[in-house]
Amino acid sequence: MVTTEDKGEVRRGACRARQKGFTYVWIMFVVALTGITLAAAGQVWRTETRREKEKELMFVGDQFRQAIGSYYESSPEIPRRYPDSLEKLLLDNRFPAVKRHLRKIYFDPMTGSDEWGLIRRPGIGIVGVHSLSTQAPVKKTNFHARDASFKGAESYRDWKFIYSPGASHTGPQLAPQPAPQPQWQSGFQTPPGPGQEPEAQIQPVQPEQSESQLWDPFFRREPSPASADATAPAEDFGAQLPGHFRQDGQEQQHAPP
Repeated sequence: MVTTEDKGEVRRGACRARQKGFTYVWIMFVVALTGITLAAAGQVWRTETRREKEKELMFVGDQFRQAIGSYYESSPEIPRRYPDSLEKLLLDNRFPAVKRHLRKIYFDPMTGSDEWGLIRRPGIGIVGVHSLSTQAPVKKTNFHARDASFKGAESYRDWKFIYSPGASHTGPQLAPQPAPQPQWQSGFQTPPGPGQEPEAQIQPVQPEQSESQLWDPFFRREPSPASADATAPAEDFGAQLPGHFRQDGQEQQHAPP
């Protein structure tokens, strides 16, 4: 016979089973969400890593291109020649002194190897290099003018760093700034005509004020010899101010104007 306690125990067991099932579903959802997040983060990380390698490939390829151009432009013989191998860029034996056009043979950042695809021209030599990677590049547009042929490339093998005589292989140059023009002041100077040099600017001379022209309330003026009167008292400017005494000891008061 099933008692009330047995029924309660059955209900509690079923409730615990439902709670365990809900916890299991929640854990599975969290694991799936974490996996999706990690996969997206991994994809972003791989893309950024590829972009960094592309920047390094652009730098290394340009170093090879400049070294090939230096070897070609410094050729002592006519007609000028390109190098027969990349090792000639490390040690140019055409001169008595040691001359290096490249510091070292760089590794290909896309393959991790020091092997490069060589672009040769019959009877001329190596005119450029390219990567041996067959991966599709991430960068498709916004290349420099010297690398305009890289646009829409299907693989890194199509990024060919070729030196062409007479072409610009350096970075963008800033336009020269115009020289500042002199400021002409009206009344003092006029702009020069064609073939004339500017006149020197004339500054007005300020008259200097002597010490005798500065008014001093305590300065006592002496009478001139021509109009001096021995019987007349000397004029005292200080006595003309309120609160001052004349020579005779009397205070001279002035009414306000």
